[in-house]
Amino acid sequence: MSKQYDLEERTFQFAKNVSLYVKKFTRTISNMEYGKQVIRASGSVGANYIEANEALSKKDFVMRIKICRKEAKESAYWLRLIAETNGEKYTEEGNRLFNEASELTKIFSSILGKSK
Repeated sequence: MSKQYDLEERTFQFAKNVSLYVKKFTRTISNMEYGKQVIRASGSVGANYIEANEALSKKDFVMRIKICRKEAKESAYWLRLIAETNGEKYTEEGNRLFNEASELTKIFSSILGKSK
C-alpha cells in the first residue's frame, strides 16, 4: 500500500467519523449549524487531497494541499467548539477527532514544506 492511499483512506475515515459523531447530538440550532460546518470542512480535507493527487501542475498540487490544511484547521475549530458546548459524554470522542484534525494539519504542513 502506498503512502498516498493511506492518507486518502485516513482523510476518508476522518470525514466519516466526524459525520457519525455529529449524528449523536441533540438537535439544537447551534449544534445543527456547527454540525453542517464541520461536516463540510472534514469532507473537504479528503476531497481536496484526492484532487491534489490528480493535480495538473506542481502549483495546482501546492494549492490543493494548502486547501487541505486550511480545511483540517477549520475542522479542528468546529470540533473544539462542539466539544466545549455539549455535555461531557461528547468530550472524549470530540477530543479524539480534534486531535486527528490537528495531526492532519501537521501532515499537510509537512507535505507543503517538502513541496517547495
